[in-house]
Amino acid sequence: MNKVYPDAKAALEGLTFDGMTVMAGGFGLCGIPENLIVALRESGAQNITAISNNAGVDDFGLGLLLQTRQIKKMVSSYVGENATFEKQYLNGELELEFNPQGTLAERIRAGGAGIPGFYTKTGVGTLIADGKEHKDFNGETYIMETGLVSDVSLVKAWKADKEGNLIYRKTARNFNPMMATAGKTTVVEVEELVEVGELDADNIHTAGIFVDRIIAGSHEKRIEKRTTREA
Repeated sequence: MNKVYPDAKAALEGLTFDGMTVMAGGFGLCGIPENLIVALRESGAQNITAISNNAGVDDFGLGLLLQTRQIKKMVSSYVGENATFEKQYLNGELELEFNPQGTLAERIRAGGAGIPGFYTKTGVGTLIADGKEHKDFNGETYIMETGLVSDVSLVKAWKADKEGNLIYRKTARNFNPMMATAGKTTVVEVEELVEVGELDADNIHTAGIFVDRIIAGSHEKRIEKRTTREA
């Protein structure tokens, strides 16, 4: 099966629909699938549930889908850099399911591993615990969190071979690997695409069995918040 597609639009062909759930990898603006996000916007899909650590910024990343009001609900842990997100949420125009960051990562990992739920102490005694099952283990109270899966996972990797074996770089390894396992369909954009056999098997982070479609793209790699100092 040929997993390599010519561009992001072709890679999403037949996968997008109104009401879909999408996972988008990355941390801040680092390691986000920027080309695939633009293609998702251009698909016109509406009422999207987006699972992502954050929502990009106002004019980049998932912020582009907030601008066009294609996202109905965000499942996130941090939204502090996006004024559009804040405005829509405070105006009641956007649903939000907040998660502690580690809990979000574990919910995605659990979904990819076929684990429907797990118990954690994180959030006990806070608003996070409202409405969730509580259970005591060894005298400590835990709450149950559910695993997450998506219709489509949009993933950014540094390098891949044509079978979809992936290698990530540094911070881009946050969220992308577990999202690659938790999508019913996983679409990946990479900076470098090589032939099968060129990657050292010991360095592969995500096995190609989890990857359905691949594109090689060019990437802006925008800096979310530039901080400088005088020499």
